Amino acid sequence: MTSTQPTVPAPTTGEQALTHRERVVLAELGEFITLEEIATRLWVTRNTVKSQVRSVYRKIGVSTRAEAVAWARAHGI
Repeated sequence: MTSTQPTVPAPTTGEQALTHRERVVLAELGEFITLEEIATRLWVTRNTVKSQVRSVYRKIGVSTRAEAVAWARAHGI
């Protein structure tokens, strides 16, 4: 007899939906540096950072950097 464990889908919004890298980028947004500077720190392109920032905004339900930073602080990121 085999038992199968039900798969729990990964959350698509909120703190649990963020990948490790998205958390890193979100934390960097709080430094109030440019996306170019974040990209340089993380050894990626500016476009990669822009894409990750858009994904973070969508997942946490914000539309500005200030809102994202406030959300991150409220959630201990």
